[in-house]
Amino acid sequence: MGLISRILPFLAIAATNVSSEQVILLDTTGEASLEWTRFPYGPQASTPGWVEESFTNFQKGINWRSYVVCDVAYNNVNNWLWTPFIDRGVANRIYIEIKFTIRDCSLFPGNALSCKETFSLLYYEFDAATREPPPWETDSYKLIGRIAAGDGRFNANSEVNINVEVKSIPVTKKGVYFAFRDQGACISLLAIKVYYITCPEVTINLLHHLPGSHHKFRPLPSDPDRERSHPHRASYGEAGFEPDFEKQTCNVCPPGKFKSEVGDNLCQPCPEHSKAPNSGFSECTCDNDYYRAPSDPKNMSCTQPPSAPQNLSLNFVDQSTVMLSWTPPDRLGDTVYRIKCDACTAGIVQYTPNAEIFNDTKVTITGLNAVTAYRFQVFAENGVSHLSTRTNPEYADLTVTTEASIVSSITNVRITSVKSSEITLIWEAPVVDGDVENEIETYEVRCFPRGDMDYSNSSSILTKDLTATFTGLMQRTEYGLQVRAKSKRGWGAYSPVIFKTTGQVFKTGNKELSYVGDDDGFRLQLVAGGIVAIVVVIAAAIVLTVVFLKSRSNDECNKKQPSDCDTLEYRNGEVHHNLDNPPIVATHTNGNNFRFMSWLLCIILINLDNPPIVATHTNVTTPLFTGIGGSSRTYIDPHTYEDPNQAVREFAREIDAGCITIEAIIGGGEFGDVCKGKLKMNGIDIDVAIKTLKAGSLEKSRNDFLTEASIMGQFEHPNVIFLQGVVTKSNPVMIITEYMENGSLEGGDQIESSHDHHRIYGEWVFGYVFKGE
Repeated sequence: MGLISRILPFLAIAATNVSSEQVILLDTTGEASLEWTRFPYGPQASTPGWVEESFTNFQKGINWRSYVVCDVAYNNVNNWLWTPFIDRGVANRIYIEIKFTIRDCSLFPGNALSCKETFSLLYYEFDAATREPPPWETDSYKLIGRIAAGDGRFNANSEVNINVEVKSIPVTKKGVYFAFRDQGACISLLAIKVYYITCPEVTINLLHHLPGSHHKFRPLPSDPDRERSHPHRASYGEAGFEPDFEKQTCNVCPPGKFKSEVGDNLCQPCPEHSKAPNSGFSECTCDNDYYRAPSDPKNMSCTQPPSAPQNLSLNFVDQSTVMLSWTPPDRLGDTVYRIKCDACTAGIVQYTPNAEIFNDTKVTITGLNAVTAYRFQVFAENGVSHLSTRTNPEYADLTVTTEASIVSSITNVRITSVKSSEITLIWEAPVVDGDVENEIETYEVRCFPRGDMDYSNSSSILTKDLTATFTGLMQRTEYGLQVRAKSKRGWGAYSPVIFKTTGQVFKTGNKELSYVGDDDGFRLQLVAGGIVAIVVVIAAAIVLTVVFLKSRSNDECNKKQPSDCDTLEYRNGEVHHNLDNPPIVATHTNGNNFRFMSWLLCIILINLDNPPIVATHTNVTTPLFTGIGGSSRTYIDPHTYEDPNQAVREFAREIDAGCITIEAIIGGGEFGDVCKGKLKMNGIDIDVAIKTLKAGSLEKSRNDFLTEASIMGQFEHPNVIFLQGVVTKSNPVMIITEYMENGSLEGGDQIESSHDHHRIYGEWVFGYVFKGE
């Protein structure tokens, strides 16, 4: 009797007629056209790839749309074929049935480069259908298996046999793509069917099984009391489904509800800021910009990353410490804070509390440098911040400059020497009290190109002296220089920045001349100043002699008839002006004393053949050149013109900029660069010097530039530099003069030979006294 009681349940199960049903999700045999996604595809494809065609067998009533591929004659074959997106519905497992044939590689003797007899079947789960195919890289897919022909591989002598392969996969997401990958086989995919299996409603041993592959009930734990009190609750429902005990069914959770655990509990409404747009959700999806941390339960509301902290402010600052505070952000939710400092030195700067994660709305930073700008960024974060797709998280920032540790700053910083690649400066020590803590330990001198606002290209020198020299600088570059002092209390503030431009080394002929530099200029002034002093003495003697002779001549003239004398109106040795036509006003140049005296001396000596003119009873100056004598011409001061452009048109020739070629920069002046170039005149190239007006110059600089050209245009003598013309109708504005091979007067101290010194200085002197030859 015991044996019978033990085998009765098995007999009952065997006696029950249990059959399964297929729910078709995809069947190509009933399709008139497939048009699946393929790769490669199109005229640019490296191989023909998958091709859609019909497979027919009229004896068996077959007319199926199929895909074939046979790229055995190509290397590196990589052909992909995707099914459309297949919605799994209520299935937990999906089956795919493939009917196919594969040709034997022996059919392609000598022609096959990559013949294979297998292909790969892969799948890709996705939560929503998309018009674009999923990525085709292998890593994006899960491999179901490599499929080979059993009896279906055929050659020319065999009859075609159709292979049937069935594979299954578990599915959890909305749907799935299947992919077929060919790497050099000759394949015909004749028919594809995708389906899942559902069971009919049966009752076995009082255990009620509902139809459908998604219904999985498990017996309750062994609890006799529970089974007696609830005989109908014999199983749990899967996640995403809830039981209906009255109807003894298991129902899918409707849209807007979810069930995250296996059991007999009911579906729940989605928590705040989440949704379940379809049925059967085990977890509600968060709204856009809302997230749920992996550690949070599924019934917890979705949250956003917090906004930036509010009202970030500075509470305290000294030489090495900064205290910041703020108020919590608008959006909260298990908020913690993190601070970031741009210029802080790791390992030296300390944060209280920790810089990475803390809950307080204040922080103290110590170990900072004095008189240094620091930018602090405070971030608010929570458990979902790392899930956010934002590339730039919100933060509050504040820039703080620490105080100076020395009250008195460096004073009287000045440049003592400038060369082409070297600058020397000195300064005075700051005034400090007798406190030992304030005694100066060292100085830091900073040098940086003008415009380098973040000092990324700066260089520094630490010294205990009151002087420093920077070497290796770039030529013709403006540098800013600052000095600060350090005591035991820390660094003091930098001195106000001063700017200085380095000189330039250039070549004239085969010789190198140093252009612009305070040391070079000082030595040049000593040499050239001595030359000028000698010339001035000689010129003064000549002027006094001429004045004496002309005075006697005027006395003789006073005794003659007025018609026998010069046309100027002289009265008792004085020149009287007609104030209806005002004389030329006095002007001054903007150069240094050496340049001004050289120019003035030149003007005086040019006029040696003319009588001196002394203006009395008036505050104006008469022209230095007068119309006395048929070979002389009157000098006109360009400053008498209201428009400098009119003066330059009268005294200088306008040259087309297209006739000028600039070859090299040989120097610089107060207006801009001085260049060597060519001037094409009548088909001949002439060496010229080109003085340019730098871009962005003020109107006053332009007027002074044109005035200089107007002055030069009034002189014409072999020993005076000759003005070829000007360019004023295009930019840059230029003055074109004859090219002086020996360079400017400022390069005279670089001439090596004493013979060259005497020759060139002699030519300079003759240039000054050209009217006295």
